[in-house]
This record gives sequence, C-alpha cells and structure tokens, in this order.
Amino acid sequence: MATLSETVSETAPPQRRPKRADTPVAVGSHVVLIIWSLVVIGPLVWVFISSFKTDREIVSGDPLALPQQWNLDNFIKALTEGQLGRAMINTVLVVGAALVLVMLLGAMCAYVLARFEFFGRRAIYYLMLAGLTFPVFLAIVPLFFVLQNLGVLNTLPGLTLTYVAFALPFTVFFLYSFFQGLPGEISEAAAIDGAGRWRTFFSVMLPMATSGMASVAIFNFLGLWNQYLLPVALNTSRENWVLSQAVASFVSQAGYQSRQGQLFAAVVITIIPVLIAYILFQRQLQGSVSQGTMK
Repeated sequence: MATLSETVSETAPPQRRPKRADTPVAVGSHVVLIIWSLVVIGPLVWVFISSFKTDREIVSGDPLALPQQWNLDNFIKALTEGQLGRAMINTVLVVGAALVLVMLLGAMCAYVLARFEFFGRRAIYYLMLAGLTFPVFLAIVPLFFVLQNLGVLNTLPGLTLTYVAFALPFTVFFLYSFFQGLPGEISEAAAIDGAGRWRTFFSVMLPMATSGMASVAIFNFLGLWNQYLLPVALNTSRENWVLSQAVASFVSQAGYQSRQGQLFAAVVITIIPVLIAYILFQRQLQGSVSQGTMK
C-alpha cells in the first residue's frame, strides 16, 4: 500500500523551474533597481550628513566625509532664526485642513457618481477627469483674481481652498472605482434595516473603502506638502509662508551669507514628515493598489 507521502508526491503537479532565458532579465532588472536606488538614496544621505556639518566643513571640506562633531545647532537655528518654525505650523494647518476637506468631499462625490444614476452623472465625472489634465500654472492668474475678489488672497484659508480644489479631481477619480466595486447587496441590506442614505454612506460603505481612502490620503498629503507654485503665487505674506517658501528663502539667503548648514537642516525637516507618513501607511498603499488592479 502506498503511503500518504507517496500519494501526494504522485498527484502533486510538478513545480515550474525558472527558464534560463529569465535569468538575464532578472539580473538586469535587479541591476537597474540597485542603480536607481543609489541615485535616489545617495542625495538624501548626503543632505542628511551635511545638515550636521558646519558651514566651513560644507564649503571647503570633503562633501562625502562625516561631520567632525554631530550636533543639532543647524536644526535649532533653522527653526528659531528663520521662518521655518512658523512655516511648519502653517503647513500643518493648511495641509491638515485641506486633507480633511478633500477626503470628505471627494469620498462623497465619488460615492454618488459611482452608486447613483441621474442625469449628467457621466458629464460630471468627465469634468472631474478634465481637471486632472489642466496644468496648474495656467490657472494662477484666474485664481489670483478669484481669491482677491473673495477677500482671501494671501491668507491661509484661501490657500486651503485652493489646495482642496486642485486635489479634488484626483481624489474622485481614485475613489470612484472603489465605490463602484463594492457589492450593492450591502447597501440594500442597510436600507432594509432602516438606514438612510447618509447613515449607509458613513456607517457601511465608507468603512469598506478604507484601503482606498488611506492610499489617496497619502498621495494627497505628498502632493500638498511639497506644493510650491501655488503658495508662491497666491501667498506672498511672510507671516503665512509654508515650508516650501521658507526653504526657498534659505536658498536665496545662502547666496549672500554662509547658511549652508541651516539650508540642509531645513530640507531634512521638510522631508522627515513625508518619510514618516509613507513608512506608517505603506502597507495600506500597497494593498489598495493591488486591490484596485484586481478589480
């Protein structure tokens, strides 16, 4: 009588061995990825090391050498002597408020467009897609006069509304497929249990799209945190500067006086929140992307 292991080994399908033709492709792809990783990580490591150096070490020393003494003087001066500390607070307020508004409005708009049939639904969706193809710099002049007429030019609320307007089309486009792929039986069951449309959306359908909400929130956070053109054109008051404007001021000031160390420290301070956000939510981002491709 054949044993269980022999039976399993006989019935199990043979494993596919990698072909020799796949080896050069795998080796080449790994080499390209390693080179690309060095190209991306190398400048980040150089900026991080230079942020701990003195101005003399940066200008006259070896750019790849470690600092003679590791201290936080550049970071303290960048936060206290310049506009970076206030710009950090302004950026957190503007990006935080814009992110909450765009995620709420974008999720509601995407849900209605994906789950309800009404006249003009497709036209609204295509108009949202058209917003993705509209270059930002073409809207600077109209936005300037619109914000000026509303009385919110050079203010944080005006910049927040502008961020929401430009992030909304991408949010709707990204969440549309998630809400469209949710089973309709769940919303019907919620309606039978007596839940209204608002209760069904916030208590039933929105939690089911958590992975998509997390991923689009990361994308919006990265785009809004690194925004430069809109603040420079629509937010010229120094009291309302955001991080991108404050770092740019270090670049202009470094040309007239030695503030290279503070410049590198300001760049590191700007990058750290983005890295933390990506590290914390990278699993949600990868899961949502794979879920979207499977749909």
